[in-house]
Order: sequence, then structure tokens, then C-alpha cells
Amino acid sequence: MANLRKMLFQEQIRLEKILRKTKEQLKDAPQGTLRLTHTKQSVQYYCSLPGEKRIDKYISKNNTELVRRLAQKSCDKKILKQAERRLHQIRRITRDYDEEEIEKIFWQEHKERQKLIQPAEPLWEQQLETWMAKNYEGKGFQKDSPMILTEQGERVRSKSEKILADCFYRHKIPYKYEHPLYLKGYGMIYPDFTFLSRKIKCEIYWEHHGMMDDPSYAESTIQKIQAYERNDIYPGEQLILTFETGKLVLDMEIAEKLIQKYLL
Repeated sequence: MANLRKMLFQEQIRLEKILRKTKEQLKDAPQGTLRLTHTKQSVQYYCSLPGEKRIDKYISKNNTELVRRLAQKSCDKKILKQAERRLHQIRRITRDYDEEEIEKIFWQEHKERQKLIQPAEPLWEQQLETWMAKNYEGKGFQKDSPMILTEQGERVRSKSEKILADCFYRHKIPYKYEHPLYLKGYGMIYPDFTFLSRKIKCEIYWEHHGMMDDPSYAESTIQKIQAYERNDIYPGEQLILTFETGKLVLDMEIAEKLIQKYLL
């Protein structure tokens, strides 16, 4: 599964936080365990104390805090046991798990053997080559549009897009410029850049919004972002967003961090 190792580490962190909180709560837990008896009219609570013979002490209805703490203690002990069990499983898996281990088996074969072997699934290079080879028709340019070319000779609409495109090129990150994308309930759009993510094995879209100090442009931008979200494409997952105004230019330090986080 794509990015399974990362997800397992995130789950490990979550469980470790639960463990710390649960252990802290159990330090101050009262002695004994909670026992309940039911009648048609009411519920009665008892505190069962440890010993050779179990002693059940009746808990007055006025002592609701003790009842609550004993109930919390019982639940915390169950959570502690389950979290420790699941953490042990996750740590065992992540010790030697490699998401690319199947593909590496192929690349470890002799080059002459590789020519004879059909991989169990398409190699990443094959997937990327197939994706890049698909032709598409972009948005097109008006006659009076400025001629702005990237380092690899591709025409873009703005200087900021050129800066981003050149950065992708230097990082050797393949992309498609203004590849059409249909958003249900909104229509056809042309994301500035589209990538095929090796990490999550699906497309990622990068939208740069360069006139956020223009109210109508900003409103249109928000509408488009909402259309992405209605189509289950969310910022921080499959959608990368950068912004700019007349006074606040594209922050390439942030852009580099986004590239490292989502595209490399």
C-alpha cells in the first residue's frame, strides 16, 4: 500500500500519546474495581477491593466521583492493554518494512535477467512514462499574452509559474502544465501543475494564485478550492496551494518545503 510506512508511524505516534495519557491517569486511580447491580428501579454501585476474599463495599449515590473514577480506571486498563498490543505489532512491521521492496527485487536481478522478467506490477518508471506519454490539450494562450518560457522551453502564463516550473525541472520532477481536470458541479479546470505522486500513487495538483489582493479573483479562487474539496481533493493531500499579492510575492522557501513534503 502506498505510503503505508508513513501511516503506520502516524498511528504509532497516536498510540504512544494514548499510552502516556492512560498511564498518567492510572497513577491516581483509586483502589478496587467497579461492580454494578441492576434492579428495575435503580443501579447500585460497589467497589470490589483486592485480597484473599473479595470485599464489595457499597458506594453511596452521593459519591458519584468515586464511581466515575473507578469506571475510568476499568476502561483505561483495557485501553492500555490494547494500545500496547497494537504498538508491538506496528513496531514489528515498521522495523523492516519497505514499500518498494517488491520493486527492488526486480532491480537486484542481473540486467540480462531483467530483460526476461515480467514484473509483478508495473515499475514506477513504467507508470510514470505511461502517464507522461498521454497527450492532452491545454488551455491555450491569447495572442496578446506575454511570452514567458521556462528553462525547458515550455510556455507559461506568469513569472511565478516560470519560477515554480524551473524549480520542478531542477528537482527532476515530471509534471503536466495546465492539464484539464473535470470537477463535478463546477466544470473543466486547468490546474497550473499536475504531478503523478510516487508516494500516494495518484495525481497531485498545484495551484498558484497570484492576485489574491483582487477581491473578484480571491472570491473565484475560494470557489475553485471549494469545488476541489467537493470532489474529494483536499489541500494537504492531493492539492497544493500557493498564494501571492502585489506586495507579497511567491515565497520560494515555502514552495521548496512543499516540494520536499509532497513531491520528493
